[in-house]
Amino acid sequence: MHTGNSSSPDDLVVRGKDLRPIVRVSYFTNSDNITMSRQQDLQSPLFPFGNPFKMLLPKGSYLSPRLLALLSDFELALAERLRNLMPKDREDVLSLSWMRVAMELLCQTHTDIKTVITELELPVCDWDDKWIDAYLDDSVKLLDICNAFSSELSRLNQGNLLLQCALDKIDADNSDRFVKANSSLDGWSRHISSKNPRLGNCFPILDSLIGTLNRPKVKNSPKGKVLMLAMYGVKVVTVFVSSIIAAAFSGSANKLIDIQVLKTCLWADAFTDVQACINGETRNMLSSGRVTVLKELESVDTSVKKLHPMIQDGVGPIEAEAVKYSASDLRKKAAKLSQGLDLLAEEVDGFFQILLSGRDALLCNLRMVGTVTDIKQESNNGRGQTVKS
Repeated sequence: MHTGNSSSPDDLVVRGKDLRPIVRVSYFTNSDNITMSRQQDLQSPLFPFGNPFKMLLPKGSYLSPRLLALLSDFELALAERLRNLMPKDREDVLSLSWMRVAMELLCQTHTDIKTVITELELPVCDWDDKWIDAYLDDSVKLLDICNAFSSELSRLNQGNLLLQCALDKIDADNSDRFVKANSSLDGWSRHISSKNPRLGNCFPILDSLIGTLNRPKVKNSPKGKVLMLAMYGVKVVTVFVSSIIAAAFSGSANKLIDIQVLKTCLWADAFTDVQACINGETRNMLSSGRVTVLKELESVDTSVKKLHPMIQDGVGPIEAEAVKYSASDLRKKAAKLSQGLDLLAEEVDGFFQILLSGRDALLCNLRMVGTVTDIKQESNNGRGQTVKS
């Protein structure tokens, strides 16, 4: 379970908003310069054939060539990462290694938003309250999803301890070693087939995120429009990856989400292709009646089912060599599973930290804005009292 740094109640009341129920937001770091100058955007003719974002932006909107280039760079990078999610082999879909790559994509994309915000030179004091509210709400929901994923990965790793215990019993030199090993394998099978109730919380959260995919309306702020368009892409990809992993962990295809995205986004085609491939293959796997759709976990389950009946009624000299070979095979597959779980857990934790550090920075910046506003108000009140006297 992840936890954030504590803050005093007074520190968490900002701009009239009580933020105490919230822990902390992504896309920011404490090093972000939020007091950058607002110099005018350059007006060079970067797109001689017209504005490629005309269909995407509201009627009457205008983005300078510099802002268009910034948005284009972000969207093209996102498109390339999405193409890298397309598995070379369909058997790689829903493997722990594929999930790790998907979580890496989320980490990279959420980090890219920090660059966009820095380049926009859009200080927090110029953010619309609706942007801030949406950002805080979305990020705390994603933190909850990260906690659910971490809980499931921890549960699966606990099952590996039962496998290790069974293998150690088989290698032991005592008369009841197979009885004890058999008990541990029974325990592993029951543990893996059980359900994690925390995963069920992911689906209402994902539904709520889908319901707010349409970006907040932006008026008279070209920089705000770029920010919202970039965040739209981040949110779409985050919901997609999270829904795939949640469905795989829970074993339910009913909760898979098919997202219709704005066709004018430069990453739209890549996203549509990847979503069709991954969602389609995931549905096929989950409807096949398999115990698990995780490739590495299924491989271990197959080895357990092969070894288990071999040791249930005892092992004679003839069967001993076959048991030894099956145990060795299971040990290798269990080690691969353990490694895959650990690497994926690292990526989930990394994503959690990106969200948490960014959320902390945004709240810190909001407090700074609130402090400056209070000082100005006190100063103005002091002048007024001086005049009256």
